[in-house]
Amino acid sequence: MLASCDRDSAAGRRDYAILLLRTRRGLRAGEVTGSTLDDIDWRAGVLLVTGKADQADTLPLPADAGDALAGHVRHGRARTSSRHLFITVRAPVATLALNTSISGIAERAGRRAGSAPSGPHRLRHAVACDLLADGASLTETGQLPRHRGQRATAIYATADVQARRRLARPCRPGELS
Repeated sequence: MLASCDRDSAAGRRDYAILLLRTRRGLRAGEVTGSTLDDIDWRAGVLLVTGKADQADTLPLPADAGDALAGHVRHGRARTSSRHLFITVRAPVATLALNTSISGIAERAGRRAGSAPSGPHRLRHAVACDLLADGASLTETGQLPRHRGQRATAIYATADVQARRRLARPCRPGELS
């Protein structure tokens, strides 16, 4: 999906930065649309993310995501008084729509990459499954997408049989009878 973005165009640079934030940091669509230029601390390499219930978290920006954001801001983002980080590339300049624009970016990138159509949480789901597959605990896996409890994270663990096997306690003989 990432490779399918044309980073020579303003829309491609924007879409690439959005997809990197969603795949590397597990951001929700609403967290992407709510991000402002003021949420980035370039010197510290962190992004302030305001999520569900206005919970604010500071997340480290991986180098590739920071580079993509810088490229978007410097060479792709239209000049406007809006402080929103991600805006439309065509006039009239406006904040991206939560459901149509953000979901559409992932859907179009998926089509270009030849993957099957998917729902809006696919990227967050993939981030969590990748963490589990790499050996992260359920607690660690829930920290990146900022889940409030392990029940929310456990849903992702069910998608990966190997992850479930690592999470299961061994059964002693006679315990099931």
